[in-house]
Amino acid sequence: MPELPDVEGFRQTLASCGTGRRIERVQVADPGVLHGVSARRLRRDLEGHRFTDPERHGKWLLARTDGPTVLLHFGMTGRLDCCSPSDPPHPHDRVVFDVDHEQLRYRDQRKLQGIWLADGPAVEKILAEQGPDALDVGRAEFEELLSGRRGRIKAVLTDQSVIAGLGNLLADEILWRAKLPPGRRAADLGSAERRRLHTEMRRVLRSSVRAGCVPPRNSWLTGRRDDPDPTCPRCGGHLRRSRMGGRSTVWCPRCQPEG
Repeated sequence: MPELPDVEGFRQTLASCGTGRRIERVQVADPGVLHGVSARRLRRDLEGHRFTDPERHGKWLLARTDGPTVLLHFGMTGRLDCCSPSDPPHPHDRVVFDVDHEQLRYRDQRKLQGIWLADGPAVEKILAEQGPDALDVGRAEFEELLSGRRGRIKAVLTDQSVIAGLGNLLADEILWRAKLPPGRRAADLGSAERRRLHTEMRRVLRSSVRAGCVPPRNSWLTGRRDDPDPTCPRCGGHLRRSRMGGRSTVWCPRCQPEG
């Protein structure tokens, strides 16, 4: 599932493949990924415009142009690729933007999110329910966001209205590094625990952004969580797996004790 590091990678793809380039043609293979805009209007309002510098907020990619803004959300299986027009089409290519001699292809198997088109204030309206971006939030703001939250810390971290950009893999990795159990109530964390959590969040995000994903390294929880009998990279104990808030959750009961 694309999380902040993946979407930051897609932003870089868009910046290198699209910035300054004229949108010559918009091909909509599947209008089912379009939200609040028809395929005809998407083509009419974008063709002839140029992509400008793209932005990212949480899991949202803002493809700015010298006209309207294209907002992309990648759901669980979406991605953005820069391809040559001669590259064979993929069965899950939903929308293709022809730019000069290349193509930006929005590809998504499950189609759980998709593409929006907006101008000015409408962009802010779409993003209004998003919390601050996880890569930008400072320690004091982070502690304030967590204080008073009654939910479990795993659920709070993955709530996009609290902090934007963290998903399942990131939250589990951050909590494991901070030695905090995912089932702890956010409001019960002490100041030192909140500071440690913010520090580990920054470290995990920086490494993941460099890798373009949450890297499945053997020294990371992410690299062990899908093993048949997963063990902790830190202590060697058996990892525990359950569902919290409908999400698959993995943690080490020895390194992340409930007490």
